[in-house]
Amino acid sequence: MKKRRILPIIIYAAVLVLLFTMIFNLFGLGTDKLSYAEIVDLFRNEQVKAFEVDGDEIYLKLHKPYKGKNELVSSLASQESFRLELKDLIQEQAEKGILEDYNYIEESKVSPYDYILPIVLAGLLLIFAWILLVGRASSNNPMANFGKARTKSGQEGNKKVTFADVAGVDEEKEELQEVVDFLRNPEKFAQIGAKIPHGVLLSGPPGTGKTLLARAVAGEADVQFLSISGSDFMEMYVGVGASRVRDLFDQARKMAPAIIFIDEIDAVGRKRGSGLGGGHDEREQTLNQLLVEMDGFSRTEGVIVLAATNRPDILDPALLRPGRFDRQVHIGTPDSKGREEILKIHAKGKRLDDSVNLRTVALATSGFTGADLSNLINEAAILAARDNRPVLNMRDLDAAMMKIMAGPEKRSAVKLKKDLRITAIHEAGHAVAMHSLPTHDPVHQISIIPRGRALGLTWTQPKEDSNHWTRNEMYEQIVGLLGGRVAEDLFLKDISTGASSDIDRASKLARDMVGRYGMCESLGTVSYTSGDELFIGRDYEKTKSYSEKVAGTMDDEVKSIIDRAYAHCREILTRDADKMKKVVEFLLEHETMTGSQFAQCMAGEEITEATETSLFDRFKEE
Repeated sequence: MKKRRILPIIIYAAVLVLLFTMIFNLFGLGTDKLSYAEIVDLFRNEQVKAFEVDGDEIYLKLHKPYKGKNELVSSLASQESFRLELKDLIQEQAEKGILEDYNYIEESKVSPYDYILPIVLAGLLLIFAWILLVGRASSNNPMANFGKARTKSGQEGNKKVTFADVAGVDEEKEELQEVVDFLRNPEKFAQIGAKIPHGVLLSGPPGTGKTLLARAVAGEADVQFLSISGSDFMEMYVGVGASRVRDLFDQARKMAPAIIFIDEIDAVGRKRGSGLGGGHDEREQTLNQLLVEMDGFSRTEGVIVLAATNRPDILDPALLRPGRFDRQVHIGTPDSKGREEILKIHAKGKRLDDSVNLRTVALATSGFTGADLSNLINEAAILAARDNRPVLNMRDLDAAMMKIMAGPEKRSAVKLKKDLRITAIHEAGHAVAMHSLPTHDPVHQISIIPRGRALGLTWTQPKEDSNHWTRNEMYEQIVGLLGGRVAEDLFLKDISTGASSDIDRASKLARDMVGRYGMCESLGTVSYTSGDELFIGRDYEKTKSYSEKVAGTMDDEVKSIIDRAYAHCREILTRDADKMKKVVEFLLEHETMTGSQFAQCMAGEEITEATETSLFDRFKEE
């Protein structure tokens, strides 16, 4: 980078030196000017070998150097006076051979244009070189580009993305298809009086494909596409964000019809008035300019703003109103059909074994987003390549899913018998308690092999997608979470720190049941939470919406749910103590227990070899 910056400077410096040299030579600035008396002394001292007088200029050739030069140029007061004064001396030296040659030119051979044209050309070259030097310096100077929007024009890598590259969001694509039709054929909508939407806000959890969908809209509409991140507007200097917003929309207007895509708009679009203290808020100034550009006094025609965020709840209401973001499209996690379509897209270009059934994988990956599924396929491909296999099979997908959900196995970790026994009892407690709960997801695998940050794992999988949790389901989730702590208390007569995460999750579930979902009879159907407010300034010294008496009642109800679930779990594990011990002994011997082996143990049957070796096996029949 340094060489690229230094080279132009060297070139421009050389041009300047050349131009100045031309000017010096043109005006005789590069030669020594002699006085008239010095010229006369040179003739009298017989040092002049030849000379030529052109107008009032004299060109001298000397026998020996004078002031370090053999040739000199100087000016005369007048040619005529020089002739009269030195006529006899010049004639005498010419006869002696001292003066070999001389000449008088009555009229100058040089035209005025011969002087003017080089001066003009030299000046133009000098100005051009200066413009190039200053322009290059300003383009490389970050300070000169602070007010410019750092946009990316067109599709990434010149790869055109269309709706065919997006799956699992059929309804959302229909909403955005109308935007594409507006851009392709605006006359069709203008005839009936319909106006093109000013903006479309794409919201949803991370990894659901919001940015990909925006790129697909640009690819389908075949118009100019300018993309920028919300954080790119912000700088440490005041006024830069608003300047970049103006520059962004100026660029889009010149390219209209065009699409502006602002990713993570919550970085610049958060609610105003949420900061602590006074003073100038650069983020609010930038937001104000964005509001004006989207729908202010001067309207922006032919420009549609697409924006993406996973936190629409913290955006300013003025930004969300019709006229700015006319449409809000929520993109949620895909269902099983959508997951299957997404898997087909990500499986393109990968060689799959005949055993791979993407429908089965889709059923087993409830809750996965598009990014999760892409990562699943990629991790499986990496595992296949690691084993030098050109074909990806179902076992690769199984290992990849375990790695994503729980982390890589740590078989090389030092395992103390004491720790293994505590882990085995803890995980067996979870599994046995979950097995006895009618609404709980079935146990698929139990392991005491460390994975990620966990020392053991009890793996459950939902049988089908569900968007609701009932009160009984939430309660039984708490019972299952307390299984590890209850097992330690019953079979070790002591408790460990291994249940800390389980207790946190159980407590949060119980508090949500009481304070958020109105599932407590003593408090009634009332919500006592205000949501996840992130703005410190808005909540600073804010009083609670309920009294201290209600807060005490909430604490009592949460403890009551936890105590009831603990007693319920203790009853289950006491009843199935023999089966619990069998599970613990099997885990200490084999480290891993499959779902089918666990079911055999709970049914009182003899545990045989594993009949279920994959996370996807029990979904194959579907």
